[in-house]
Amino acid sequence: MAQERQLVRTAEAARALAVDPSTLSRWAQKGIVKPALRTAGGQARWDLDDLRAQIQKLQEQDR
Repeated sequence: MAQERQLVRTAEAARALAVDPSTLSRWAQKGIVKPALRTAGGQARWDLDDLRAQIQKLQEQDR
């Protein structure tokens, strides 16, 4: 059976990246990174592996 991905809140995702939650939220608002989903209330939920991959791709594009 496939492993179900675990989604985390913005604060936890930001902590994992060592950035402020407002920074991660701003990145999402600007379309720099994309959350795995948004709740009915509009809150972002993040897949940490996917988020790290998005950031890795951005860093590679900047080279």
